[in-house]
Amino acid sequence: MPSKSPRCPLCGNPRVPEFKPFCSRGCRDRDLLTWFGEGYRVPVDQAPDGTADEDRFDDG
Repeated sequence: MPSKSPRCPLCGNPRVPEFKPFCSRGCRDRDLLTWFGEGYRVPVDQAPDGTADEDRFDDG
């Protein structure tokens, strides 16, 4: 069974080596703008008061 060619994660078109993993400069730039606009977020454990949970990194 032949493997599927890799696709652009944004639009699903075939990837182009120059813009890997995207298919074009447009998709690459759109993804970067989403990062800059805080559209993507890394999950963080926070206490109910909104502060980061620093106790889980304590060695003591």
